[in-house]
Amino acid sequence: MYMGALLRLILLCAFFLRLHGNDTMCSPKSCHGREIRYPFSELEQDRNVYCSYPGFTLSCPADGTHPILTISPNNSYQVTHINYSTQSITLVDIDAVGNRCPRIHHNITIDNMLQFHYNKDNKNITFYYNCSFNSTYLLPVKPIQCSLEDFGNNSYVVLDGTETASKFKRRVPRCEEVVTTTVQKAEVSELELREQFVGAMGDGFVLNWYTAEDCRKCESQRGQCAFNNRTKEFMCYCSDRSLRPNSSNGTYCKGVNLGPKRHPWQKVIIGITAGGGTALILVVAFFVFLQYNKRRKSDHPYLDSRSTSSANFSNADFQNCGLHIFHYDELRDATDNFDPQKQLGDGGFGCVYHGRLPDGRAVAVKRLYESNCKRAEQFMNEVEILSRLRHPNLVQLYGCTPRKSHKLLLVYEYIPNGTLADHLHGDLAKPGSLPWCTRLNIAVETASALVYLHASDIIHRDVKTNNILLDENFSVKVADFGISRPFPFNVTHVSTVPQGTPGYLDPEYHKRYQLTDKSDVYSFGVVLMELISSLPAVDIEREENDINLSSIAINKIRSHTICDIVDQNLGFDLNCDTRRMIMAVAELGFRCLQTSKDMRPTMAEVLQNLKDIQEQGSDEDKVTEEDNDDVVVFLKAKQSMHSPDFRH
Repeated sequence: MYMGALLRLILLCAFFLRLHGNDTMCSPKSCHGREIRYPFSELEQDRNVYCSYPGFTLSCPADGTHPILTISPNNSYQVTHINYSTQSITLVDIDAVGNRCPRIHHNITIDNMLQFHYNKDNKNITFYYNCSFNSTYLLPVKPIQCSLEDFGNNSYVVLDGTETASKFKRRVPRCEEVVTTTVQKAEVSELELREQFVGAMGDGFVLNWYTAEDCRKCESQRGQCAFNNRTKEFMCYCSDRSLRPNSSNGTYCKGVNLGPKRHPWQKVIIGITAGGGTALILVVAFFVFLQYNKRRKSDHPYLDSRSTSSANFSNADFQNCGLHIFHYDELRDATDNFDPQKQLGDGGFGCVYHGRLPDGRAVAVKRLYESNCKRAEQFMNEVEILSRLRHPNLVQLYGCTPRKSHKLLLVYEYIPNGTLADHLHGDLAKPGSLPWCTRLNIAVETASALVYLHASDIIHRDVKTNNILLDENFSVKVADFGISRPFPFNVTHVSTVPQGTPGYLDPEYHKRYQLTDKSDVYSFGVVLMELISSLPAVDIEREENDINLSSIAINKIRSHTICDIVDQNLGFDLNCDTRRMIMAVAELGFRCLQTSKDMRPTMAEVLQNLKDIQEQGSDEDKVTEEDNDDVVVFLKAKQSMHSPDFRH
């Protein structure tokens, strides 16, 4: 009852202050906790057409949780976020809100008159509903399965702009309906789109808007920004309720009488009343906040302890860990305003740029994608992990922007020689440029870094050749800890939604949602097969059963034809010592790729095996042709092991 009286008092004071303090017709308003101001206005309250751009009116349904933007009669979106500083708005299609298997019934069409444009971090996906096709064709994607009632038996989703999309269009000529929608590209990947599209559509997509008018000048003169829909001109609502058009010198409301003159005693009374009311509101609001926070802590002790741990990791903690706090402007200058020519890579969570600090150090600057709360989690996760780890084969984190900064940037040491993927099957791949002894050393150093991580109770969770950087001497630096997870030594697994890269993902983790240190072992097994074959982990141009390199390797080892996929530039047929080592590494990779985690070795065992192979290879006197036969016999004995099931 006491709380109810306080709330009524707050509302009464707020009404009084609004009555005496709101002199303009286009003042900012609130809708479900979100500020609505120019270039937007609230449809239900702003009957004057001048308060927003045409088409920028938002409805605020009383029974809803978010504002609604209606672009056309059949094109409505829930507004989950508005950022006025970056001029961006995050929209979720109404058909996708709260829907576990959303079916989109309309294409996204943005009228140019609305002055919206697509954000660079968006991607289009296209749905093909109830398609007919020639059964002799092998389709590059599988049907949607989340709800056959809504989608029909032959409905598909593809990522636009990919080779898969091109193949699909050629092979599926007739569909009942084709609809294109937009999602954020960080939320989807080509191979996992069937599973990802529901979550990606729930996160929405980002639009930006243009504002060429000088709204800031209008507001600096105590005016409110507005727009004349009839003349298509910028206007300024002044405090005397006059509507002033744009002027050449930007004076707008200068010279406007700010209101009728009041006697001094009137000003004193109004000032005391307004000030006292404001103070009372602040005190009561603080009391309510304390009560709410106390109740929240008692109801959710786990969430509270987790958020407290993250929040307490302050800028001072960063510096105590040896991390430098960089200013955004400093890193912008170091990368020449994030020049696309300096871009080193573009991953799921951000772009990496080459930069040079004022002290002459070359650095790699990771700029995390905006407009998604996952970015802040990735940022904190990587900082917390790398700030306490030191290993010669782990990339070094120099520093970052402040943790509360709107621009999340990480600064690493610059590794100049690209990634292992570049040298095996990418732009830097050249015949004979990566001899076997170098590849084996890369395997040893990568395994050493992973053993160190596991000993530190950390699972990398995204081990792949794209995350293995090489310096000018081809020494390894393992990178990208954005989705890494702590893994206490006294637990058997951590239950979590599978994350990682297709082709490297542990099938048992994918099936049971149970992450273990053996998940990294599986991924490393794929890396070993790439080192042997110089083939990519995933290639959709291969036959359906051979898209995953791990599947090819296991089948070849079981049929004793591993030589079919060995890179012929390694001297497999010419050098007995090299052949013996490659066979031994293939056998080790075979063990790492077992479907059951219990059949896989630990990373410590993998490292020791690799070191043994390396040491034996350095002493050619110990290697004979008979040794090679023993390895083949050993591989035959492994036929009883089961191959991973890649049909999931």
